[in-house]
Amino acid sequence: MAYKKKIPMRKCLGCNEVRPKKELIRIVRSPDGTVSIDSKGKVSGRGCYICPTLQCFDKAIKDKKIDKALETKISDELITLLRESVADGE
Repeated sequence: MAYKKKIPMRKCLGCNEVRPKKELIRIVRSPDGTVSIDSKGKVSGRGCYICPTLQCFDKAIKDKKIDKALETKISDELITLLRESVADGE
């Protein structure tokens, strides 16, 4: 009998679709307060997930869902940097 490995699932803040964790981008607020994209999924801190599309990112920013999930205000400069990173991954 073959062992089937469990795939961790997470919900996108933009489209609210549940997808495998590896298909999503993790945005994390580290304990020192810096917000960044966690490409490995191992950085400690408070995180949230979005699909690697600009539509989901823009919707999550517009509705302030990322701000609420990370419990911090995201600056306009950081939004621009995160948007570029998401666009590169698309």
